[in-house]
Amino acid sequence: MLAKLLPLLLLLFGVAAGAGAGFVLRPETESVQVENPAMPGKDHAAPAPETPIASDIVKLNNQFVIPLVAKDRITALMVLSLSVETAAGRTSEIYDREPKLRDVLLQALFNHANRGGFDGEFTKARNMDVLRLALAEAASEVLGDAILGVLITEIARQDI
Repeated sequence: MLAKLLPLLLLLFGVAAGAGAGFVLRPETESVQVENPAMPGKDHAAPAPETPIASDIVKLNNQFVIPLVAKDRITALMVLSLSVETAAGRTSEIYDREPKLRDVLLQALFNHANRGGFDGEFTKARNMDVLRLALAEAASEVLGDAILGVLITEIARQDI
């Protein structure tokens, strides 16, 4: 009979332990205290909450394929899908400028590849931040203030 109850007891123990760990390790919530300037002893009013900027995400039509070259040979191919975050209502501007946008993004990707940005652990946060920054700077050359950011939606490396 103990053999039949043991799995049930282990299951209950596991659920209880998981719930306890989740309760203990949960992130602390920040409590925002609004200070009333009319109350004595309070010099500062709470800052107004920032309103999020309305934006649209525009998926670029085709993937980007970047050859990785070593010793005058193509050793691998990087395949990326990119999207552009733009201010709300400016989607048509992105599509109108897409050929020029693709050109500057492709050049930024080639530069990243030539610096060794796709070698080794290319998906580390630091490497991806450098790539996103380079892509955003390149996109802003074409789109100006219409660009809010460049999103890397897919990335893959195919060794040859």
